[in-house]
Amino acid sequence: MAPRLGSVRVRTTAAVTLLVAVGLGLAAWLLLAELERSLTTSQDDTSRGRVRDLAALVRSGRLPTTVGALGDDTFAQVVEGSDRVVAATPGASGRPPLATFAVQPGGPGVHTVDVRDGPEHEVYRVWGLRVRGPDGPAVVYVGASLELVSEATATLRGLLLVGVPAAAALLGLLTWVALGRMLAPVDSISRQVAGIGDSELDRRVPVPRTGDEVAELAGTMNAMLQRLEEARDRQQAFVADASHELQSPLTRLRTELEVARATHAPDWDAVTTDLLADCGEMEALVRDLLFLARDDGSTGRVATERVELVDLDDVVLEEAARVRSAARVEVSTTAVSAAPLHGSRDQLRRLSRNLLENAVAAASSRVEVSLRADGPGAVLVVEDDGPGIPTDQRVRVFDRFVRLDGARDRATGGSGLGLAIVSSIARRHGGDASVEESPRGARLVVRLAGWPGKVGEEPGP
Repeated sequence: MAPRLGSVRVRTTAAVTLLVAVGLGLAAWLLLAELERSLTTSQDDTSRGRVRDLAALVRSGRLPTTVGALGDDTFAQVVEGSDRVVAATPGASGRPPLATFAVQPGGPGVHTVDVRDGPEHEVYRVWGLRVRGPDGPAVVYVGASLELVSEATATLRGLLLVGVPAAAALLGLLTWVALGRMLAPVDSISRQVAGIGDSELDRRVPVPRTGDEVAELAGTMNAMLQRLEEARDRQQAFVADASHELQSPLTRLRTELEVARATHAPDWDAVTTDLLADCGEMEALVRDLLFLARDDGSTGRVATERVELVDLDDVVLEEAARVRSAARVEVSTTAVSAAPLHGSRDQLRRLSRNLLENAVAAASSRVEVSLRADGPGAVLVVEDDGPGIPTDQRVRVFDRFVRLDGARDRATGGSGLGLAIVSSIARRHGGDASVEESPRGARLVVRLAGWPGKVGEEPGP
């Protein structure tokens, strides 16, 4: 698949190529400037030395008429007066002064001079020094052609004009290829994830053995797919269980109505009593289902409940008294102590009721309830002397629609949502629910963190 114009590969390659081109261009400009400066400085040093040598000969009166040349692209002239050349290099001999600029006394001066030779001309960098000899004052001129400097810099400039773009293009190509190899696993992961449908959430993407960010990305994608698969499985199980649970009371309602319709003189009081019981059972089941459907499994705020400072001990004692009045076993609350907690009173009441009803249904003769404050939170413990909960079921028991005997008949137990609701409410209040070891029966422990806030305020996220 061809990379998109705005893809990471295209943008990174373009950025690297541009940066390299700018960097190499700047380096090339500095190199040319340094070469020109170095060559010019070298010529100046040579010319100044030659000027001083000729000045010494003028002062001593030993200046020959023809002086030796330093090279084909240099000249030297000694001028007396305004235009009389008394000594010169062979190339400048017999010609008028090639440089006529005024030289200040005290030291050599330098000028750029355009020297004409017929139709042609050449630019020289000329040094001049005023000196006094036996025959009077004179000016010594020594010039070096700038053609050598220009040719050297022009040659290098031509090479750089070809080399810099070529180097930038080559590096851009290498970057393109390298990025293609680096991003190939990402592209593969993207294509595979895009091809995973709702019915294929069990598929996973391959994890490279490089141990780099790409491997981390693949692991993250697999973890996400795992969560999606688990969420889908939970949703499917929830829908299936809810349908099954609702089927029983609906079937009974239909059966009772059909029997009543087929009976010439039905006992309407008994029929309505049974129908109301079934409706109440179905209403409670639907209410529990709606509560759990709104549960996102987070420990954040309660979105639709009033959060206030709740005396949890009062709530627990009230629910214990209500359960005790209809229970066949003893319900002890002697270990309940004060435990103020910020939370939802209605949800904490529901949590306490579900725990107590679960314990009473399982107990042989006694249920013990204890409550204590734990910093800003609280710890609620409900123990019974029933058959207990097997070790391998102590986590699963808080899942939805779980009955330890596997039964679905209402005569053997509730809907299997009670402890799931307990776990959900505990999480909403910043805590958790668990089953701990007990010498006899089951010991359910709920830890609640509470929220730091004022009465009537919702907690922050």
